Parts: sequence; C-alpha cells; structure tokens
Amino acid sequence: MILTIITINRNNAAGLEKTIRSVLSQTRTDFEYVVVDGASTDGSEDVIRNLAPAFGDRIKWVSEPDDGIYNAMNKGMRMASGEYFQILNSGDCLAADDVTERMLAALEEKGRPSILYGNMIKCFPDGRKYLGTGFSGYPITMVGMYLRSLNHDPTYIRRDLFDKYGVYDENLKIVSDWKWFFQAIVLGEEVPEYVDIDVTLFDMTGISETNLALRDREKRQALEELVPPAILADYDKWAESIYMVRRLKKHPWAFRLVWFLERYLNRKDKRRALRWNRRHFQGK
Repeated sequence: MILTIITINRNNAAGLEKTIRSVLSQTRTDFEYVVVDGASTDGSEDVIRNLAPAFGDRIKWVSEPDDGIYNAMNKGMRMASGEYFQILNSGDCLAADDVTERMLAALEEKGRPSILYGNMIKCFPDGRKYLGTGFSGYPITMVGMYLRSLNHDPTYIRRDLFDKYGVYDENLKIVSDWKWFFQAIVLGEEVPEYVDIDVTLFDMTGISETNLALRDREKRQALEELVPPAILADYDKWAESIYMVRRLKKHPWAFRLVWFLERYLNRKDKRRALRWNRRHFQGK
C-alpha cells in the first residue's frame, strides 16, 4: 500500500461526512483510509458505520477517547500500513475526484521523495476561497519556516520520517505539525518536492485558525526548544526584513530603488562618522 489517508474527528459529524465522501469519490482507489474518532457524541460514529462499507477492506476506523488532535494523528499512523501518510482532518476535503490519482502519479514521477506537497484552497465561512500554494517549490529555509509553515493537508509524508524524527508532539495543541516540519526540513535537511495541484479544501474555522494567540505561544515555545538563543535572537530581529528583501527581488525596479537608497544612506553615515573623528581626534 503506497498511501494511507488519515482523518481525525471529534463531534463534527457534518464535516466528517463531507470529508469521507470526498475520499470515497476518488477515481483511484488503491489507497488505505483510516478514520480516528475521539468518542464523539454527535452521531459521528454512525456516519462512519454508514459509509465504511463502501470502502470494502480499504478502511480502518476506531471511535474511542483520545488525548487531543496530535494523539489522534499518532494513533492513526500506528493503525496505518501505507508507505506515505496524508492527514485530512474532519471538515477538510480533497479538492477534486482525481486528486489522489494525480498526486500518486506525481509521487512516482518525482522518484518517491520523502515529502511531496501541493496546493491548499482555504475556505472561509462567508464562502470566500483563497488559494494557498505554500512555498510553491521555493527552497524552504529557516527564515521561511520561522515566518510561515508548510501546509499539512495537501502533503504526503513518507512514513519512515516519523521513525527518524519522531511522531507529533502531543504536548502541543495546534503547532505540532509545524514543529515536526521544522525538525525534518530545517534541522534534518529533508527536501520537499512541490507539484502545482490543488489538493485540498481547508476549513478555516478550525482551532489553528481561530485561536491565533495559542498558536503563537506554542510556536514560540517550540522555537525556544529547537533553536539556540543567540541564533533565535537574530531571527527575531531580522527575519521579517530578510523576507521583505526576498519579495522585493521579485520586482527588480523596486529592489534597485531600495538598493540605491541604502547605498546613499550608508555613504551619508560614513561621512558623518568621518567628520566626528576629525573633530574629536584632530591633533591627537
């Protein structure tokens, strides 16, 4: 089995049904599906029971208490037998019926890389949709991961990486997937491959998008755990500026203008320092 799609759920029966049906509609069916329900009380288990037979022997599921999102994800991975994992949480959907077929084909074309990712379409409650391409194939560096994250939903992760870097940190409620990507890509030097495929529809009402204060606190906690203080201090001060310069370089005329202004100000500072030295050290 090349791929296991893992869905976790807790009291989101309507979202869970939407997710399962999007998986069930895939044109390619040689993948495994794992559903981990956290002992929901809203009828979620009935949704699973009603739809599971359509998958035949390609589905594994459980409905029992868990200790949070990442505990459920880790449980799902332990249940899975695929070489690659895709985490598709309750409420999120595959973007089209042929997404899995196209992603598995891309996986073979790319030589089965350790991480393969596509695009995630962000879906807002008012009906707006926004295409999130993530890093879009650009090299993922320390600056990039300090400021952003690799989208989780549209990503295929080879299972042996969880042996190499460990499973998701269950002490975190929101950013454990970001922390894991940071460890694997920035510190572990894994090189993700990108394909321009719209893979998932992401529900923007989830906890990671509605509790931004907790997300920021947990991200800081993870950074302080993973990055030496002297290095982290530099990134706290300069990461935004570095990212701004990278954006400017996409527009050569704007970058050139800023470059000339910086050179002018630098020369002005040097002349001021030279005059100060002459005044204070003349004759000494």
